[in-house]
Amino acid sequence: MIQKILVALDDSDLSQFVFENALSLAKSTHSQLLLIHVLAPTDAEYPATPIYTGVDTYYMPIYEELMKRWRDDLSEYERQQLMKLRSFASAAEAAGVATELTQSLGEPGKMICSTALTWGADLILLGRRGRSGVSEFFLGSVSNYVMHHAPCSVLIVQTPGGVKSEKS
Repeated sequence: MIQKILVALDDSDLSQFVFENALSLAKSTHSQLLLIHVLAPTDAEYPATPIYTGVDTYYMPIYEELMKRWRDDLSEYERQQLMKLRSFASAAEAAGVATELTQSLGEPGKMICSTALTWGADLILLGRRGRSGVSEFFLGSVSNYVMHHAPCSVLIVQTPGGVKSEKS
């Protein structure tokens, strides 16, 4: 019996569709939702990380300024994504579905599986971006990782109208 559904959402257009499917399923099974967004460096909107690793004393002030800007950019990105999660959670609560939310930083597949295990999820629901070829090789497939490492059942929501693959 499904009582706890973990819903993985990202910053893609597919998230709205994934959420709607999760909400419909939660309402019909009287389940609770946990909405998760994982901040990952592979996200298109993720702020660029400064690349300096061994900085001598002359360049240290420049490096520190870059790090400060990066942290500020990341904080703004985190805030925007958290607002999206809260919006989804409010809609679920208004529909009568008990909902929690969480946002974390890390590798999405691993964080989703870890959170599902910790929270005791019965089902993970997530979307599929349709990466293939070279982009899947370098960026990986979160849905594929979750499908093979999840501690519970997984439901992958396809793009409405079929999978739209990215060019590789």
